[in-house]
Amino acid sequence: MTIRSLPKSPALHRVVALLQPPQSTFPLACAAEVFGEHGPAIPARYTFEVCTEHPGPVRTQAGYDLLVAAGLDALERADTVLVPGWQQAPAEVAPAVVAAVRRARLRGARIVGICSGAFVLAAAGLLDGRRAATHWAQAAELAARFPQVRVDPAVLYVDHGDVATSAGSAAGVDLCLHLVRADQGAAYALRIARQMVMPPHREGCQLQYAELPTSGPVTDSLAPLLEWLAGRLDQPVSVTEMAARSQVSARTLTRRFTEQLGISPGRWLLDRRIAATRALLEETDLPVETIAHRVGLSSAVNLRRRFHEALRTTPAAYRRAFRANEAGQAKAG
Repeated sequence: MTIRSLPKSPALHRVVALLQPPQSTFPLACAAEVFGEHGPAIPARYTFEVCTEHPGPVRTQAGYDLLVAAGLDALERADTVLVPGWQQAPAEVAPAVVAAVRRARLRGARIVGICSGAFVLAAAGLLDGRRAATHWAQAAELAARFPQVRVDPAVLYVDHGDVATSAGSAAGVDLCLHLVRADQGAAYALRIARQMVMPPHREGCQLQYAELPTSGPVTDSLAPLLEWLAGRLDQPVSVTEMAARSQVSARTLTRRFTEQLGISPGRWLLDRRIAATRALLEETDLPVETIAHRVGLSSAVNLRRRFHEALRTTPAAYRRAFRANEAGQAKAG
């Protein structure tokens, strides 16, 4: 299997994934799905390519090799360097890899570690004195090997702007979509998430796993309820109504949300309403009052308050900033 580099364009954000054998294919595929090509329906904003310390066949944990033509010099041209993880944390990180990652960061590239990719960032000293995420099963090892890193074993991801880390492989999708949203806006990230049939947004502070009961059945999935709620954002929905829809008590429903998502039902619903608000501010010229009714926040006053609590800015300022950013991207292109 050969992964070829996409042609460089000055208007596109260049993401380069740094591979090391034995490479885990799932986190790499997750990153490629988010930052790769999406067909004519979604305009390209990124290029995605791969490199490795020793170009040539790169062994994977899936039983086949990847033929990677680019070496570490590819990191010198990256806007984002992404290190997908492995099933086992690397025993050590090659000095050449550490040096290349450090040079990329000093040049201004964003450095992202998915799952055990955080070990590479830690070895490069990029996480010293900072919070970091990794797979919960490897958190203790990361903390022991790099005591200067403030390892958070529970969260999905941590983004410092210049450096970001995520938990297990699926949480890497959450982090990648979060980065797209930061780079390109909520509406663009939502289009990618919809194509991937993924939730558009999960906060990094959400729990990456829940402790299962020691006996008895595992709790039912919330997926049917979440899908039902996502189609009714313009309508007021109480926790009591959610519970009735799921045929459980409100207390049981709240417990399931906490176990499976790490937040309350009300918080989850508000997050979806804020995400929908951002998309409408970015893609339309609708008045704030109209948007408030479309996303179920009842009034412009309530929307402005909730929006400011979530993003520390106003809807009008957010719209102006996004439009200015879009104009700048168009001019650069």
